[in-house]
Amino acid sequence: MAELVAVIASTHHPFYYRASTSTGADRPPFADEWVRKIELFRETLTAARPDVLVMVGSDHFHQLWLDNMPQFLVGKAPFYDGNFSNEEREFGLPKMLLKGQEDLSEYVLRQGLDSGFDLAFSNELRIDHSITCPIITLRPDADLPIVPIYTNIFAPPLPQPKRFVQLGRTIRQLVESWPSDKRVAVVGTGHLSLELGGPRQFGPHGPDPQFDQKAVGWIAGGDIEECLAEVSLESLHLPGNATHGFMDFMLMMGVAGEGQKADYVDTYDLFHTMEAYFTWYPNGVPQIGVPQIGGTA
Repeated sequence: MAELVAVIASTHHPFYYRASTSTGADRPPFADEWVRKIELFRETLTAARPDVLVMVGSDHFHQLWLDNMPQFLVGKAPFYDGNFSNEEREFGLPKMLLKGQEDLSEYVLRQGLDSGFDLAFSNELRIDHSITCPIITLRPDADLPIVPIYTNIFAPPLPQPKRFVQLGRTIRQLVESWPSDKRVAVVGTGHLSLELGGPRQFGPHGPDPQFDQKAVGWIAGGDIEECLAEVSLESLHLPGNATHGFMDFMLMMGVAGEGQKADYVDTYDLFHTMEAYFTWYPNGVPQIGVPQIGGTA
């Protein structure tokens, strides 16, 4: 059976690529520290030596629209084009082409349906920055095949938070039961408090630092039940109008497991959002090439 070698959750800030590659007067003052943190975080995936990446993200109304909005969708294409024209224009993101792991996609779809999730699928999926940005930060060579899984965090009616956790648990079961000798990492990206187009979008910090502190604590400590007790579709409107992306973090907590403390935790407070990075090693921390574990800043 396949081995789940790493579970990784992070934010997916679309400006990282431009900030990290800018030079001279165009380079923002926070870029060097941001790059330092990302490079440390990247080593947590490198140390796990994965063969395949299962990538959980949320389409930002790029390909999925109100005429047909699946709640959970699995890509099962041989290749995936990455980034849309507005992402290239606004964020400077490059065009990308990523290979798909079709047999794992088909297995997740078939077994997921049989496990009680009516998953949608696409053989022609194009991926946006919720998946390409984690590739850029964690695996810039883009040399590993992927299985993209998209969740609906934007278009009501949304699934309940507990459904995201349930899907995370199911993804883990399916990865670990996949009849393969490959090493698999599950990478998911979401948001902490986030405001888009509202009055709190460009404040001195994220729109709700108190929520961010609690959320980082829940994720780092694997406190799924405590998180579910406080988080609802209604409550997620309060920390910012786009904070429902936190449910993708809850999905990743489901993959990691109840009470599983993250082996690596780091944060970075950018002027309008709290960036956060977490890694779990289900079979123990690798002994070679692992950066300092558990540090926050």
